[in-house]
Amino acid sequence: MSETAVIDDATIEDLRARLRATRWPDAPAGTGWSLGVDVDELRPLVAYWADGFDFAAHRAELAALPARRVTVDGIGVHVLHQRADTSGALPVLLAHGWPDSGWRYRKVLPMLVDAGFDVVVPDMPGYGFSDAPPRVLDAREVAGLWATLMTDLGYERFAVSGGDIGTHVARYLALDHPDRVVAVHRIDGGLPWPGIDEAGLSPAERSFVRETERWRTAEGAYAMLHRTKPQTAAVGLTDSPAGLAAWIVEKLRSWSDCGGDLWSVYTRDEVLALLTEYWATATIGSSMRMYHANAAIPAAQMARRVEVPSGFSVFPGDIVRAPREWLERTTNLVHHHELDRGGHFAPFEVPELYVEELRTFLEPYRGSIRR
Repeated sequence: MSETAVIDDATIEDLRARLRATRWPDAPAGTGWSLGVDVDELRPLVAYWADGFDFAAHRAELAALPARRVTVDGIGVHVLHQRADTSGALPVLLAHGWPDSGWRYRKVLPMLVDAGFDVVVPDMPGYGFSDAPPRVLDAREVAGLWATLMTDLGYERFAVSGGDIGTHVARYLALDHPDRVVAVHRIDGGLPWPGIDEAGLSPAERSFVRETERWRTAEGAYAMLHRTKPQTAAVGLTDSPAGLAAWIVEKLRSWSDCGGDLWSVYTRDEVLALLTEYWATATIGSSMRMYHANAAIPAAQMARRVEVPSGFSVFPGDIVRAPREWLERTTNLVHHHELDRGGHFAPFEVPELYVEELRTFLEPYRGSIRR
């Protein structure tokens, strides 16, 4: 097994024992998902995790990944890296978000390589199989790490694509390293920052601000907790795998284009692979702490305009979708496409669509890179 992603037998046996001993809360009749996770739907998933999930097969899948472990500015980073067979291939760094890891891009990695790209998928510090940083890093600092990583891998210039927190990492790569990023692709336009001056915004942009405020009120309590008191929740989520499953599965269901049926988009094994990795690495706390760091980024940084050529693929099931006017205001927009299916985790939900979007956007930039 690769030493980059090892989940040992003792960890699995402890996980199974904890799952079997889950102490379940009561659930008012008829509430379903309206109060958070539906306990009646979570129970069978937890039971399958304990006694049906094939941990050996999952470990074999991890071992088969094109993974390596590198040290970037003193931090151990787990990275998937695969080169295309063609010379002069365009390198693309894929930046993930929360509550995931490089898991988000495992389906599309071989497809992009086949399409003629060199692909780099790092787990952010404190996520996946990367080390937790000695202090909490924000998205701009992670962007700096990834610029160094790409240098270490031999890439002077490259493209980047991101979503969720990864959209901010991609954005800061383009802002702070415009001489190195040839093009930046994002599957969301971020959210308007609190206190934004709405004078001069278009009606569509003002509607975007209102919709973001409604979303923060109805759905954003998790982010407020991550920003303010992440360690409190981390105690329970690091100790209870059922609690961890509830915290993550509810977001997968809410943010995916699944019409309320999570299993129409994911298999149980795909979801449990992600949960098992969060459990085995005990990274739920370190992943949540990044929200605290990002909340401290000055508004002036949020308002900077990206001049690197920017492309957006907007998926209908995503959280809040920025209008074209906002994207034109905040970036050098050269590509904008609204798709008819897919959600927040589009590279995993609809990998073929995501690959086609990224390939189409990056086609003009092929041939401009020397390895």
